[in-house]
Amino acid sequence: MVDGVTERVEAEAVDCLEELGFTEYEAYTFVHLVRLGVGTAKDVAELGEVPRTRVYEAAESLHEAGLIDVQYTTPRKYSAVSRETAVRKLDLERQNVITELDERLDGLEPTERSTEEFGVWTVTGRDAVANRVLEFVEEAEETVVYMTVDELLTDDHVDRLAAAGERGVDIHLGGISSAVETRITDRTPSATRFETLWKWSEEGAGSLLVVDERTALVSVVLNDDPGTAEEVAIWGSGERNSLVVMLRAIFTWRLNGGDRSGSAQ
Repeated sequence: MVDGVTERVEAEAVDCLEELGFTEYEAYTFVHLVRLGVGTAKDVAELGEVPRTRVYEAAESLHEAGLIDVQYTTPRKYSAVSRETAVRKLDLERQNVITELDERLDGLEPTERSTEEFGVWTVTGRDAVANRVLEFVEEAEETVVYMTVDELLTDDHVDRLAAAGERGVDIHLGGISSAVETRITDRTPSATRFETLWKWSEEGAGSLLVVDERTALVSVVLNDDPGTAEEVAIWGSGERNSLVVMLRAIFTWRLNGGDRSGSAQ
């Protein structure tokens, strides 16, 4: 008899396996064999979810994938590999697929990246916004204007800004807290600070980024609850892009000789 907790855990494990490309029958067959240790097609089918006639097909696929062993007795017996072995093998296959995908995409990438001169793009979700910020900073060649709040500044952001500073990119920090400033300048002492006309860390603030005066991103945090706070951003690229033009106008006087406060140190 399967209790509610076990049933839920099985279903969640099956969902994970399906996300990795296994069919529902294959996923349930593997999960049932993990529970059984060793079992026949009849044993697997008796646990439910997989008809006995489909266990054989699912087991063959799992065997080819290296996730179960087969004993050719009458009837056949099946045994799942250890959890550690299964996870290690699946992780390796996933990495191989990602590597192959990266190579294929590299072959499709245009020699010159196109930019959108008009309109803005929307990005939703903290991870998605963070990835856009990291991408734009990595592509910076001349200048980066960066404003953010403590909870959005990750180690990856600090690393990417430090790498930009090392390759000669001018880093300008504005409207940030002393904690954010310290985290960045500890790695990028050449960064400079400038005063803004508003306090960026006010309620709802997220991140503001202007790169090479050609790419701009602005995000907001939608609520104050750290557990459920969501981040949404808009970004645009191109010298004539409306978002870029607006932010470039706001910051140009500061970055081209305005009243800076000097070094961020």
